[in-house]
Amino acid sequence: MTAVPIAPTPITKVRGAHEPISHDSAVGHVTGRAIYLDDMPTPHNLLEAALVLSPHAHARVKRIDFTRALAAPGVVATVSAKDIPGKNDIAPILRNEPALAETAEYAGHPIAAVAADTLDHARAAAALVDVEYEPLPAVLTVEEAMAQRSYVSPAQTMARGDAAAALTSAPMRLKGELRCGGQDHFYLEGQIALAIPGEERDMQVFSSTQHPTEVQHGVAHLLGLPFNQVTVEVRRMGGAFGGKESQATIYAGIAALLAWKSRRPVKLRLARDDDMCATGKRHPFLIRYDIGFDAVGHILALDMVLAANAGNIADLSPPVVTRALCHADNCYFIPHVSLVGLACKTNTVSNTAFRGFGGPQGMFAIETLLDIVARKLDMPLEALRRCNYYGPAPRDVTPYGMTVEDNIIDKVVGQLESAVDLKGWREKVAAFNKTSPVVKKGLATVPVKFGISFNLPSLNQAGALVHVYTDGSVHLNHGGTEMGQGLFIKVAQVVADAFKIDISKVRVSATNTGKVPNTSPTAASSGSDLNGMAALAACEQIKSRMAEVAAKKFHVPAAEIRFAEGRVFARNDSMEFGELAELSWRKRVSLSSTGYYRTPKIHWDFKTGTGRPFYYFTYGAAAAEVAIDTLTGELQVLRVELLQDCGKSLNPAIDMGQIEGAFVQGMGWLTTEELWWDKDGRLRTHGPSTYKIPGSRDVPAVFNCRILADSPNREHTIFRSKAVGEPPLMLALCVWLAIRDAIASAADHRAIPQIDAPATPERILMAVDDVRAGMPR
Repeated sequence: MTAVPIAPTPITKVRGAHEPISHDSAVGHVTGRAIYLDDMPTPHNLLEAALVLSPHAHARVKRIDFTRALAAPGVVATVSAKDIPGKNDIAPILRNEPALAETAEYAGHPIAAVAADTLDHARAAAALVDVEYEPLPAVLTVEEAMAQRSYVSPAQTMARGDAAAALTSAPMRLKGELRCGGQDHFYLEGQIALAIPGEERDMQVFSSTQHPTEVQHGVAHLLGLPFNQVTVEVRRMGGAFGGKESQATIYAGIAALLAWKSRRPVKLRLARDDDMCATGKRHPFLIRYDIGFDAVGHILALDMVLAANAGNIADLSPPVVTRALCHADNCYFIPHVSLVGLACKTNTVSNTAFRGFGGPQGMFAIETLLDIVARKLDMPLEALRRCNYYGPAPRDVTPYGMTVEDNIIDKVVGQLESAVDLKGWREKVAAFNKTSPVVKKGLATVPVKFGISFNLPSLNQAGALVHVYTDGSVHLNHGGTEMGQGLFIKVAQVVADAFKIDISKVRVSATNTGKVPNTSPTAASSGSDLNGMAALAACEQIKSRMAEVAAKKFHVPAAEIRFAEGRVFARNDSMEFGELAELSWRKRVSLSSTGYYRTPKIHWDFKTGTGRPFYYFTYGAAAAEVAIDTLTGELQVLRVELLQDCGKSLNPAIDMGQIEGAFVQGMGWLTTEELWWDKDGRLRTHGPSTYKIPGSRDVPAVFNCRILADSPNREHTIFRSKAVGEPPLMLALCVWLAIRDAIASAADHRAIPQIDAPATPERILMAVDDVRAGMPR
């Protein structure tokens, strides 16, 4: 009798970490099936809300009369600061930052709110609220605030060596000032919240927020509740970029107040105009500098003041200023340095987190300064940079005392310059300019070193919850939030990789404070680092239990159990992952676990401005070619080349999207996105007709993006990957520097351009006129 061979169990390739897998909601995004907060089924008896905003930049609210509003059709409830049962304070880090103001401190400040049966009725009734104001003097600019010493927090300092003495002895020295503007987040989905009162005093809040725990705390403070009576949930946001880290709490809190007063569900969603007037933005900065250097390009000393327009309250301005100071060195060792950071209090909207969180402004300062120095010395900017890069000890310590241990900037810049033939590219640009009297081209590069971690060490922690079901499917919940950046798919890939099952077996549920408590915001580019490691920790606990079950079944040591290709192997035996899950349940072994992670090594002393605020750095380099019309100031970005360090990328497809999107957003900040307030402190660029974000035609025709190959993170991050959300935004500084180069070429590089960001057509035209008028080097 002939033995029939048994066919081996087919092995199916499973998709996990490092695979270019599509965003989990990609199809939903493009078909409209993805459910955002405003798409949720309408709760019974839902009320819609509208805000009453101050028209004054600074005014005392003397009286609020709701009589006409309450008599309007459909109106059910109104609230002002006097109606708050708890404490009118939703400050994220300091104190006394109200949800509803009793003294308006900017034009657009929420004063009151109305809830009615329809949105149209609510908005009509809000216009009928009578408010008597007593106008007060307003501080509207950074210069005014500095003159009056008006700050939302104490000045921050960072120093090394003796900057004053080194400046005095420096062979060459330049002084001046620069400005970079703010930027509206312009998320596709505006600020929105839905509050549903429950039994007793419980409150369920659905919020478009990056920080569910902060919303939970803010609502609890306003209503006078313990945290466990407020549950906050967010499945996805239609964009955030930092604008929903702290600011979302205001609108969730007001919705909850109206729900508490009416005992009915309340939805508050802002119209675009109101959203832009009432919410904070990227901080504009005024930068004053005094820089010393020698004839061969060594930067010897720097004394710099970075003054941020914080707006009316602290919000997140103090740590934004800290991060600006921590990135004012970028890739360069400066032996003698004195940095001062000011968070200036003005009667404008409270500025807040925005992608990069102060880092872009700090890098804007140092990169513009190096461009000025290089032009003063008639020296290639790339050569001047190489003179000043961080290097071996003792040139490897930042002004805040952190040793740069993972420096690969030479490698990154070298690869980019080689890949794009920078020398040949520059020769082509120069040749074009010789024959073109009206249109002038510019070419520039930029290196980037960006620190990863929250500056506040306590935020560098995360939790996750993982369930394995008896059919082998996995449920994942963690404290991170999804705002389109692909965090959910990345953490799901981590879980799939941990169990060696296909990504299709992993389901991620909405972020919920009732499942994973005490979460940190999804910000600082740390979402994957923190939540991925927490999820992995949970998976490893479940795997170890399942391995014990398999070991007993197959009579082998647990150390020999191997998970792979959707199966569990014990020497020559194996079973499907789902079969082992079923067996583990029958053996009464828990298939559920929490996971926790805290970032190691980091520490920070706020008083001295020293420590190790970052776990590691990411690196990148970029080059851009632009053309300007010297008769109109019109700008066109012609070609961009990017190279970004992502470590061992968790998902190259998602990371590529983040790199491209961040770059274009940074380009908008530096070129088209101008915020303009009138003399009374009212924002006049509060819609797409007056505020210009980059469109499809603004994206460079030649736009090449690369991820640095074979460069895993030296630190023990999740599968040796690196953060990617924020760092590529600063690569857009190459466009800013290329614009400066094009302007300089209009006068054969005989003068140093004087221009502030954003480089609008008007500013470009004025700068061209200045260099042609013979402004000296």
